[in-house]
Amino acid sequence: MRITVLGAGAWGTAMGIRLADRASVRLWTRSREHAEAMLAARTNTRYLPGQELPTGLSPSSDLGHALDGADWLISAVPSSAFRPLLQTLRERGVKTPLIWLCKGFEAATRRLPHEVLEEVWPEHPPAGVLSGPSFALEVARGLPAALTIASADTRFARHAAQALHDPRLRLYASSDVIGVELGGAVKNVIAIATGISDGLGFGLNARAALVTRGLAELTRLGLHLGGRPETFMGLSGMGDLILTCTGDLSRNRQLGLRLAAGESLEGALRELGHVAEGATTALELAGLADTSRIDMPIAQAVASILRGDMPPREAVAALLARELKDEGC
Repeated sequence: MRITVLGAGAWGTAMGIRLADRASVRLWTRSREHAEAMLAARTNTRYLPGQELPTGLSPSSDLGHALDGADWLISAVPSSAFRPLLQTLRERGVKTPLIWLCKGFEAATRRLPHEVLEEVWPEHPPAGVLSGPSFALEVARGLPAALTIASADTRFARHAAQALHDPRLRLYASSDVIGVELGGAVKNVIAIATGISDGLGFGLNARAALVTRGLAELTRLGLHLGGRPETFMGLSGMGDLILTCTGDLSRNRQLGLRLAAGESLEGALRELGHVAEGATTALELAGLADTSRIDMPIAQAVASILRGDMPPREAVAALLARELKDEGC
């Protein structure tokens, strides 16, 4: 089996390393210098330092070579690069099944990845999303993880789960694409909030409250958009939310910690050196909540901080001062 991973950031590299145990993997990056550096050092020093690239993984900046003969394509580019990648694949007449890993909304359009796919490439090959509680570093190290593959075609989701799983990467199939994508998007925003709360010294009780109420926000929006309740209680919902809000490997949580320490958004993102999808997603999510008339106060608070409308401590105080209501609301 031959797998091509499109995008050589931390997550794409980790998936390539993990899948190279059972397949021939080509890891594509648009930068020739990046590909040459990985070939020379046999590690992705820029995005996943210290993790050796196995012999079954071949970095390349030649897209045609990377696509040639692939049985599976895994898109590991961020949400902002998903549309142009799809356009390129469509123009090349690609027929290979596609799995995407990006988590978030497309900026300005507020479209989820599956909506971008349908718009750009209506006649696309079989496709689905892979999401769930997973840090790239732990996946690369071979530590156990469980994820969800969702596709509108349940048979394809099951086939993909069977083809791509290994004993340390358990995959579950789902047909709830909307629910799985929303879980991956919203949890990043709530993780920024918990990072801010922790950075301000508000303690573990406050963190637990934010995670729990964040899950309520995710579920309200998800049900409104057509997701299923069991998805939000599963790996790609509650599971990913808990991990991202509590784990120090979370880039979005780290972003929140930096904002709480007084760093600017631009400075914090620059110091992280990786994409923190929640920074873009928060702004789109707040707008979507407004237009959908869905109550999402945590998402709105994070958006106000990122826009510079309100300092972190003041935004948290505004959350605490909200009108009392029943927990189920």
